Amino acid sequence: MAEPGVEVVVVDGSSPEIFAAHGSAWPAAVVHVPVDDDLTGRYGKVKGVITGIRAATFERVVLADDDVRWDGEGLARMASLLDHAELVCPQNYFDPLVWHARWDSARMLVNRAAGIDFPGTLGVRRSAVLAAGGYDADVLFENLELIRTIQAGGGRAVSAPDLFVRRRPPDAAHFWSQRVRQAYDDLALPVRFAGELAIAPLVVAQLARRRLAALAVGGLAAAAAAEVGRRRGGARAVFPATCSVLAPIWLGERAVCAWAALWLRVAGGGVAYAGTRLDRAANRPATLRRRLRTTPAATAAAPRRPARAARTR
Repeated sequence: MAEPGVEVVVVDGSSPEIFAAHGSAWPAAVVHVPVDDDLTGRYGKVKGVITGIRAATFERVVLADDDVRWDGEGLARMASLLDHAELVCPQNYFDPLVWHARWDSARMLVNRAAGIDFPGTLGVRRSAVLAAGGYDADVLFENLELIRTIQAGGGRAVSAPDLFVRRRPPDAAHFWSQRVRQAYDDLALPVRFAGELAIAPLVVAQLARRRLAALAVGGLAAAAAAEVGRRRGGARAVFPATCSVLAPIWLGERAVCAWAALWLRVAGGGVAYAGTRLDRAANRPATLRRRLRTTPAATAAAPRRPARAARTR
């Protein structure tokens, strides 16, 4: 299950019965722990991450959703990158590439062209997260929140667009359920979100004037932008050209979902999550800098065991 020199920590938020079954099924090499009950916040994933970082004994830590698949070569590359940064963003890609994974891959490629695609996995230095007292468990865009928290504490966060990490796609029902939620994340990126809100009115205006050629040019521009992302950092090895072709469809989806996300923020109280609602996508960098200046590192993030340097092959 783990490469030599790699520690695997599974933070399991299951019921006691299922937790016990998991503990019996997994090998003894897996560090299997429940979510620490002293942590507060509504986003369970963040509390799981902080629990895992507490339990880890290596300084260099990879955080990954349960659908992410790292290999030994990728882990060694991440460990090397973490020698020079406190946080590293790799690039996820879907495999197998079912139809909705191709659709969502168009989003990834457009993001790559614009700068960075936020993945479902990150590399962090354990000491940097602990020094910040963890990060906010009451926001929706938790990866951006962690990145901003590390930067607010003076840490260096870098992107590794050529470090490709496989991710298994969700089923179609889960894919559809994430459309508005992904758009809601962009409330934390106001300039980007304003651009997404502008798409639908522009399209309607062009249709009213029967300027179909202008719409065709816009669609080609979206596909071209995705192709720029696909040609960056060797991504053609894991993203076929059909993902770029689907960029106009993804952009149309986001044009509608951005307005739905705005409605949820203004009138709905936020996005539904685990029986509650999260209204903030992420905190502003200035807010985090001020918080870290005035608040000492939380004792809740104190390490359980002394960290040791990560070993790689």
